[in-house]
Amino acid sequence: MYTFILGIILLVLGYVFYSKIIYKNFGVEPNRETPATVLEDGTDFVPMEKQRNWLIQLLNIAGTGPIFGPIMGALYGPVAFLWIVLGSIFAGAVHDYYLGMISLRNNGAHLPELASKYLGRIMKHIVNLFTALLLLLVGTVFVTSPASLLAGLTPGFMDRRFWVLLIFIYYFLSTILPIDTLIGKIYPYFGALLILTSLGVGITLFATGNITNIPELTLQNMHPNDVPIIPGLFFTISCGALSGFHATQSPIISRTLKNESEGRWVFYGAMITEGIIAMLWAAAAIALFDGQTLSQIISEGTASAAVSEITFTLLGTIGGTIGILGVIVLPITSGDTAFRSLRMVIADYIKLTQAKLSNRFMITIPIFAISIALMFIDFNILWRYFTWANQVTAVIALFVSTAYLFLKSRNYFFTLIPGTFMLYLVILYLLTEPIGFNLPMTISYYVSAALALGILLLFFRHVRLLKSGLTSESALINDQLSIREIYPESIL
Repeated sequence: MYTFILGIILLVLGYVFYSKIIYKNFGVEPNRETPATVLEDGTDFVPMEKQRNWLIQLLNIAGTGPIFGPIMGALYGPVAFLWIVLGSIFAGAVHDYYLGMISLRNNGAHLPELASKYLGRIMKHIVNLFTALLLLLVGTVFVTSPASLLAGLTPGFMDRRFWVLLIFIYYFLSTILPIDTLIGKIYPYFGALLILTSLGVGITLFATGNITNIPELTLQNMHPNDVPIIPGLFFTISCGALSGFHATQSPIISRTLKNESEGRWVFYGAMITEGIIAMLWAAAAIALFDGQTLSQIISEGTASAAVSEITFTLLGTIGGTIGILGVIVLPITSGDTAFRSLRMVIADYIKLTQAKLSNRFMITIPIFAISIALMFIDFNILWRYFTWANQVTAVIALFVSTAYLFLKSRNYFFTLIPGTFMLYLVILYLLTEPIGFNLPMTISYYVSAALALGILLLFFRHVRLLKSGLTSESALINDQLSIREIYPESIL
């Protein structure tokens, strides 16, 4: 109980104090014009208010990850709280803030363009592949999970296939329409539902006394049932602590911010809020179920079954139904912007302006055709590949941020430390998991360390050479990436 409460307090304090350090280290210029005002196009570059940007960012990054992940992470016991809190403050929120602000300084460029600029042109093609794969997987898996939950609440004729079709139609419209036409208008209602649901779960935990069922974190329960936390925990809980998917979402909002000073609240603040949401759902799962029961519920119906059990147990029939709707909001509001981000990333890559509706159709239709085809692949297989690709993307984003800070002669350890930690883990995961090489863990510990060290040395060799060749007029120093580098035929 006290571990959970302390975790919530630390998340709030992390925003109040640590985010200020991160903010100052970046070198914010409140009087500098932003892409939203300079490049306004009525579609993606649209100035919006600070609170609306925060809400859209929160809903964009908070898919089923900060609920499903922590519920499955509850199988590890209270150590899940430790990763959520430390991951959110020192890794996830830092990742989201710096990538969002670097994108803002580069005319809202997405991760592949930023990787090309700061890590080398060859990285542009690699990161484009990873980013496209990640967004496609996110959009696809975030169709199936809300469709399953909705089918459980509605009459028989409104089955899973009915909701899949309806969600795909909404995703298609939100992908091609201007951001303030659909997403900007309905998100405030979605946001209210999400926040009320999460608060309801938290308040009811205390009101019913179930909060006392949560054990404290000790050295003895760090590995419940002898389950190793490395690397599994860091991939089971990603969106509630550190997630590369967020690196694909922050550039959307970097194109709508009206002032650089708003980035701390919008990027860092949204991630801390997501961390609190993750804590609440992890606490509910730990409080209501023992490890064996929770494992059985998840294995029989995935984490969505556990969500249903938690909401109806804590909130009753009516409250549980509203709670399920609040959970459904999360994947839908990440799936829609996943496809939107994918359209923008592909447009950046092939240099196709998106002001014309026909150009948006040209990219969007093939995306959805591929996504529909992926629907026939087993969800659990898709999810395993998603979790790995997700954290690889986080590593790339953290190293882009590290290169940026290094070139700007600012403290780059804020991003280097979590980036190096996750680099080691993504290599270890690939070596040991069945989706990778399935090697013994003992050998993989050392091989992963050697490979991570080699990549780290190559990275610093690259950025040092890059910095040694810079002049005072260099675009790398002056944060200049012309919109014509992204869209040569732009009319802007």
